[in-house]
Amino acid sequence: MRIEFGEWQIRSFQPDDAPPLAKYGNNRAVWRNIWDQHPHPYGIGDAEEWIRNAMQQSPETIFAIASATEAIGCIGMLPQSDVARLSAEVGYWLGEPFWGRGIATAALKALTEYAFIEFDLVRLYATVMEWNPASAKVLEKAGYQYEGLMRKSAIKDGQVIDQWLYAILRERPAITETAGSRPRRSSASAPAAAPRHPC
Repeated sequence: MRIEFGEWQIRSFQPDDAPPLAKYGNNRAVWRNIWDQHPHPYGIGDAEEWIRNAMQQSPETIFAIASATEAIGCIGMLPQSDVARLSAEVGYWLGEPFWGRGIATAALKALTEYAFIEFDLVRLYATVMEWNPASAKVLEKAGYQYEGLMRKSAIKDGQVIDQWLYAILRERPAITETAGSRPRRSSASAPAAAPRHPC
């Protein structure tokens, strides 16, 4: 998969993305705003494992944010299951040298459009740690709406913190199920080998 926006793109991961992913991902400022499955320090082995898992996905839901020459971050979605199977959690991180340039917003807009076209989804959502208003602005600029405060819902960097919940809805439902009918599996169901967080 490849979607270009200006000089940037979101695309499928490649094995040679590991060195730049480790370079930009080995940053406490990045780690402090994403799930602990992304460790700190973040080495080449961590990047290689992440890329290997992402490349094994079917369907593909985790992508590199990239320039024409290297990966500079990650963006993806984590499809939910059971009664929440028409929803997916989105997540992203971007190397610090690229902050403040509108790249994350453009990447999120591209992923959102892709998700609603390619998957049986009606809702995408994201959580934002209380100390990360920049990420909230990214979501708002991409069309996501604030839905509420999740009090003391995460522990990060030794602190129990609040998170903000943002979401966007598809204009029309992707599928309709009759009450009492047997649920069918969405094409967005996460494969067993998928990472446990969206990015």
